[in-house]
Amino acid sequence: MLLVAVIAVLLLGVPLGVVVVRLINDEAAQELNAEATRVLISVEYAISQEQPVDPKQLASNYPNRYIQVAFRGIAPIAVGTQPPANRSLTEDARSENGVVRVSRDTAQIDHEIRARLLLTIALALAALGVAIGLAVVTSRRLSLPLLDLAKIAERLGSGDARPSKHRYGIPELDRVAEVLDRSAIRISELLGREREFATDASHQLRTPLTGLTMRLEEIVAAAGEPAIVQEEGEAAILQAERLTAVIDELLAAARRQRQAQAEPIDVDEVLIQQISEWEPAFRRSQRRIELLGTRGLLALATTGGLSQVVATLLDNSLQHGGGPVRITTTSSEKSIVIEVADQGPGVPEKIRNRVFERNVTGGRGTGLGLTLARSLVVSDGGRLELVKPRPATFAIFLRQVGENGRRHRVVSGPA
Repeated sequence: MLLVAVIAVLLLGVPLGVVVVRLINDEAAQELNAEATRVLISVEYAISQEQPVDPKQLASNYPNRYIQVAFRGIAPIAVGTQPPANRSLTEDARSENGVVRVSRDTAQIDHEIRARLLLTIALALAALGVAIGLAVVTSRRLSLPLLDLAKIAERLGSGDARPSKHRYGIPELDRVAEVLDRSAIRISELLGREREFATDASHQLRTPLTGLTMRLEEIVAAAGEPAIVQEEGEAAILQAERLTAVIDELLAAARRQRQAQAEPIDVDEVLIQQISEWEPAFRRSQRRIELLGTRGLLALATTGGLSQVVATLLDNSLQHGGGPVRITTTSSEKSIVIEVADQGPGVPEKIRNRVFERNVTGGRGTGLGLTLARSLVVSDGGRLELVKPRPATFAIFLRQVGENGRRHRVVSGPA
């Protein structure tokens, strides 16, 4: 921008200066010629009227001029002071009877030329100053957003995925800022999903690990009774296999390969397996688990998902409930219902409407168990509801096996 401004000033300023000098010189020459013509006319008029030419009158009418009059019939007249030869501008006016020559000193003309040239130079410098100001403003308008975008990109690369929402009024830079904001939102969502997955995985792994720990404690306690050690060892192996299945499910979900396929399962088999795993912990708390209701029911679900849901409900009852836990199974026209209830104080009133929300807990828990449990049931096409807050009664609604027991594909989603 500065180079363009300098070239423009040179291309326009230099010719303008030359034109100004010529115009001032031409105006001075024309003015002097007009004065010589007027003197010539006045002298001819005086001669025609037989009147003498008054030099003092000429000097008074044309100060700062050197006037020479040469006419037939009169003596030559010279008025004023003759200027130096190197600073003299002269114009003649002629007629049949004589000639009038008027000269002037060019010092005043040169002074006016210098003043005009200085004005032209000042305008050129002002134009350069404006160009410099525009160049600085434009460069800052371009460089500062680029520096800001560089900081945003660096912050994004360091893991701070907050969108900046900065806009600069320059379409190209605004598009870059929008792309960075969209990237920040996507990265934030990915990080959130990763953190959520890690939290969910930790919670889902905690339940089978708790069951495995209880079995190992039983083995240690019954070290002198081989039959009990063998029984508890087999149960511990089953628990370890269940833990492996949970890990496989989590890995599949992390790779987005899980497509829930509900199939007919024996409800009693899942419930009995869970009761056998949790019975030692309840027994140590001087509590018991009772299985009531209709036996031999089949429901559309996944064994791992239903086991995890029942384990979560039993764990919640052990931590927050009281008295015996009753697991009741019933069958309605459309659903298989599994109710898990205890005789404890129930769900606190302040969280009854939000008990299935993430991070909502009535005690020292993580607030994830019921959220994950409901998601697992929904992925199998069922529902998990709090049907009675005091004492706490949760109900699992599963689809009945119908239409020749064909499988139904269920799309996982939020409850």
